[in-house]
Amino acid sequence: MLRQFWRIFRDRYPGRMKAIGVLVGTGFVLAFAAGLLVVGGAAGLAWTNTEKFCIGCHEMRDNVYAEYKGTIHDTNRTGVRAICSDCHVPREPGALIKRKMAASFELWGALVGTIDTREKFEAHRSTLAQHVWRRMKETDSLECRNCHHADRMDSEKQSEKAKARHAKGKAEGKTCIDCHFGIAHKEPEGPGPSEMKLN
Repeated sequence: MLRQFWRIFRDRYPGRMKAIGVLVGTGFVLAFAAGLLVVGGAAGLAWTNTEKFCIGCHEMRDNVYAEYKGTIHDTNRTGVRAICSDCHVPREPGALIKRKMAASFELWGALVGTIDTREKFEAHRSTLAQHVWRRMKETDSLECRNCHHADRMDSEKQSEKAKARHAKGKAEGKTCIDCHFGIAHKEPEGPGPSEMKLN
């Protein structure tokens, strides 16, 4: 039936066959290109979330990654690790794209050598930490909550001090980063995230 329809169409409109062929061919090429773009983009996002990518530059490898090694997020009794992207990149697609775009602007600092020595890194440590704390406060510590679910915490396994502090933090509207900072990286000098005011 399809073959018969095609034959009738071809016989009635012989001049349009070339245009239809071009149109169909263009459609296939565009669909293929769009597929490559989507798959390539997803692969690129996945690659930039790997630990190997994150520590590809000496600024990260020699400073914050060196501090992270041996912490509870790196080595623990269960063997469950949090890598850089687990704490610094949201998982939700919209927030992930927004964070990746912001990170691309941070590459400027690497290109001009803002933190290319240990001394320069230490001079900027507080500012760098505040950027991360601010973002985490704005998202209610979303990256922490990707792994740590408050509704799944067993308060019976927490110390009395921890139970009291969690209850107090919840009552005061605090977020994870207000108290739990400096656990994977050296704590900078100056005020912590709980003293920061969001605009």
